[in-house]
Amino acid sequence: MTMFDSAPVVSVSHLRKEFPVRGGLFAPKEVKVAVDDVSFEIGAGKTLALVGESGSGKSTVGLMLLGLLDITGGTVAFEGKPLSDTNRLALRRRMQVVFQDPYASLNVRMTVRETLTEGMIIHKMGDARSREARARELLGQVGMPVTALDRYPHEFSGGQRQRIAIARALSVEPKFIVLDEPTSALDVSVQSQVLNLLRRLQREGGLTFLFVTHNLGVVEYLADEVCVMERGKIVERGTVDAIFDAPEQEYTKKLLSSIPSLDPAKHRLAAS
Repeated sequence: MTMFDSAPVVSVSHLRKEFPVRGGLFAPKEVKVAVDDVSFEIGAGKTLALVGESGSGKSTVGLMLLGLLDITGGTVAFEGKPLSDTNRLALRRRMQVVFQDPYASLNVRMTVRETLTEGMIIHKMGDARSREARARELLGQVGMPVTALDRYPHEFSGGQRQRIAIARALSVEPKFIVLDEPTSALDVSVQSQVLNLLRRLQREGGLTFLFVTHNLGVVEYLADEVCVMERGKIVERGTVDAIFDAPEQEYTKKLLSSIPSLDPAKHRLAAS
């Protein structure tokens, strides 16, 4: 069941991921189960947060949704079609990702212009003039000056790099974006700016997000629904209000207790 009225953009059913474990020469073959029987749906224009500690399997789920990791069991459907039935190049345009580390996710040898137009060239979107115009538009959308086009990643702060990474994800006009810990490498004040940006871009573009994070403090600001993962399984799910106001699992309560809150009476981030 889903809380959303619209048809789901992404549907995950009984997802499972196993990794082989290397043993001794005569040891029996073993596997590590990283994701076990995970199911959820994400409605159009909504955000589902996948939350858990490091090693809980949440990033592995995100990579499988993008087709970057093979699926051991279960199914992933995008816009009603199984990933296996979707052309991978077409899928890359419709599904994008923003990674955790803005210092590692951008090619240091490429200017911002090259970074923003690369995807458009691959997907044969427009001509050189229209791609240039689109790159300028994207920088404006993420609050960066046009003068950034001819500069390289090392010339920017972490927050600025993450804005460029977000602009790159938007360049091919995707419908769904996996946000894999997009603010964890940033200072708290910069985190707030990036979250505000993501929320505005979602509202203006009707984007659908999977927000992967260990920090429930940023989840309550951006998400509509939360799935809490522990050891590869979803142990609790519900709306943001339900999870924050009446968590049922001790693991969820532990995650909540670690949130730095501006309001000691309630774990809520200030919306700016």
